[in-house]
Amino acid sequence: MSYPHLPTTRAAVTAVREVAEGFHRTCKVTDDIGADRVSRGAAVAPYPPVGDEERPLPHEAYVELSGTPAVQVRLFADGDASVCVEGVECHDLDREVVPAFLASVYSGLAHLRLRAFPPSCHLVVPLPCGAEHRAYVSPLELTGWLLGRRGG
Repeated sequence: MSYPHLPTTRAAVTAVREVAEGFHRTCKVTDDIGADRVSRGAAVAPYPPVGDEERPLPHEAYVELSGTPAVQVRLFADGDASVCVEGVECHDLDREVVPAFLASVYSGLAHLRLRAFPPSCHLVVPLPCGAEHRAYVSPLELTGWLLGRRGG
């Protein structure tokens, strides 16, 4: 899949800001930098090896975007991300797909896929190259925005 390469958390935050600006949203960013501050400290060494001054500190970011739907993005130091849309958690995303994910949500391509038997409900977010991300939606999580996305 051809997503732009986002080698660092900072590059991913910049890409999220660009998408937000394109859809007239604002961002509030909270950064956690350093092995003692990141949530996945076991995934990164607490101290760089001696002589490895070029190795950057682990960096995570939490981004809240304004408007409806309510969207929060968590960018992890190890290159993956999670996005929460109207309370629906979309885990295990590569940080490279986050800008395309947000563009799909804000451009109206994200939709609910409902199935009668067996009963299920998923938020489906189309991504470039025909891929899609699906996240289970509990009936208790259905909001007005989500219900307005039925039938994709």
